[in-house]
Amino acid sequence: MEILKQILSSDLGSSFNDASFLVFRVLLAIQLFRVHGLKKFRLENGQREVIPNPLGLPDQLNAIVASLADLVVPFLIILGLGTRLAVLPTIGVTAIGYFVVHRKDSPEVRDVPFMYTLSLLLVLALGAGRYSLDYYLLNTL
Repeated sequence: MEILKQILSSDLGSSFNDASFLVFRVLLAIQLFRVHGLKKFRLENGQREVIPNPLGLPDQLNAIVASLADLVVPFLIILGLGTRLAVLPTIGVTAIGYFVVHRKDSPEVRDVPFMYTLSLLLVLALGAGRYSLDYYLLNTL
């Protein structure tokens, strides 16, 4: 129970900070879903997005992790539900994008996975804040 409280707890210090972080979380998650999640459904040139597999995972597992990271995690971030645990797969995907997939690309190309990784690390460090289901659950347990 104590571990669960540590995972769910988040003290950003003031209502302004909590509200600001709520806006940050929601905008980050919407962008992640809109730009990367919806690509999983869109056809471009008659084909679906090719999901890179730089770690050589089984194709099905790789597709599941990438889809989870871009389709499900954004909604968990918006709701603030299991936020610290929820961002872990997406941090993995974006960090692999930065360090492996785009390692030889220009800084302009590497910037996108870098900024997502930094933003998600901030969410991991701070938790969801007061305006979240994590906070609600923690205070009703």
